[in-house]
Amino acid sequence: MDLIRRQVMIGAAALAVAPAVARAQGNGMYGLIGKMLAQTGQRDALAAIMLTNTQDMPGCLSYIVASDPTDENAIWITEVWTDQASHHASLQLPQVQEAIRQARPIIAGFGERFETQPLGGVGL
Repeated sequence: MDLIRRQVMIGAAALAVAPAVARAQGNGMYGLIGKMLAQTGQRDALAAIMLTNTQDMPGCLSYIVASDPTDENAIWITEVWTDQASHHASLQLPQVQEAIRQARPIIAGFGERFETQPLGGVGL
């Protein structure tokens, strides 16, 4: 009897902490932080392209384009998605394909790229 009672108590405790564990594990959210390098003098144009038609991407919780204050040709793109599959699916969206087509000629290269598992924060 005590063994069954103990198992029930352990099970109840596990259920009680499950939401906190899910939050701590990021709820499966997927994040990317990447540096993109524009051809000399083309950073503003690249940023404008990367900001076009970004509001209708299913699963996108946050998409931020920022200029790098230490590199006049670099931008940083920070993304948070509900999951990695949503990010991968976004790459097939017509507006994303068009942005890639427009940006390709003025991209000089890429810098650091980090995949993250967001845990939460303002806006998420």
